[in-house]
Amino acid sequence: MSDSDSETEAQVEYIFYKDRPEWSDVTPVPQDDGPNPVVAIAYTEKFKDVYDYFRAVLKNDERSERAFELTTDAALLNPANYTVWHFRRVLLKSLNKDLKKELDFSRKIIKDHAKNYQIWCHRQKIIGWLNDPLDELTLTEAVLGEDAKNYHAWQYRQWVITTFSLWDKELDYVHKLLMEDIRNNSAWNQRHFVIAKTTGYTSEVLSTEVKYTMDFLRRAPSNESAWNYLEGIFKGHQMSTHPGLKEFCAELQSLPVPSPPLLCFMVSLYEEEASLHKDTPQGKQSLDNALQICQQLADKVDTIRKLYWEYTAKRLTGLFGTVSS
Repeated sequence: MSDSDSETEAQVEYIFYKDRPEWSDVTPVPQDDGPNPVVAIAYTEKFKDVYDYFRAVLKNDERSERAFELTTDAALLNPANYTVWHFRRVLLKSLNKDLKKELDFSRKIIKDHAKNYQIWCHRQKIIGWLNDPLDELTLTEAVLGEDAKNYHAWQYRQWVITTFSLWDKELDYVHKLLMEDIRNNSAWNQRHFVIAKTTGYTSEVLSTEVKYTMDFLRRAPSNESAWNYLEGIFKGHQMSTHPGLKEFCAELQSLPVPSPPLLCFMVSLYEEEASLHKDTPQGKQSLDNALQICQQLADKVDTIRKLYWEYTAKRLTGLFGTVSS
């Protein structure tokens, strides 16, 4: 049976709560949009029926099996309703429900609504109660296999890894993703997250990561994600003095097609160098290099941000003075 057939069958078999004898003791609470709603939403009759009764049980704080089943209908109709998930968690605890069955239910929701924050938040609470990571990394891998940049899946994965100290194989997973798509900004971000939370960027780790990133940049010199990662890992370190880095940039700068993110990186590199050697010939040369690249970006390479690069040139001149012609 296909999903559409199942949905059709469910629609045929659905009985309104207002027509169910076991709910005759409950007075539904209609949604109050005020006397003159600006944009009235055309809810279906089923939606209004479910949520009118949901508001009633919520108002009465009814902690029963029927209330729990009602939250199932409400969550399926609107998985983004935070209040439904919150009250469902209240019922899960009050009724001592099987939490692993709840994980099965939430997995089905995630399959169709993988970018829904509320369902990930709900699942996080359940896993926290169980205090067991179970197969959550496998789940997020499956979701990220469909969309490698799903922010909510990445956020949840980071929570699982941090909470249960599951760091060991994460860099291998990230490397796999980068081999599949070297421009996967989320994977570069995850790499930074893992290293920052584990070994940190010691001198040895930094050297390894610079080489790792340079290998990727030789394959795709205009990969902005990798250039951002490279600049980010130098926080607390001097990139202008790192062995071979300026030479690497010069190597890529000589390619026929200019790389905007490479040139952006070089502006930062030369600004740092100018700051380290302020009021010296080397510092003035670094400033000159930075200003020339700003002009190249403004006039030819990154003209859509022309005003930004002109501003950057003025800022650098203000910091380090003018360059004699």
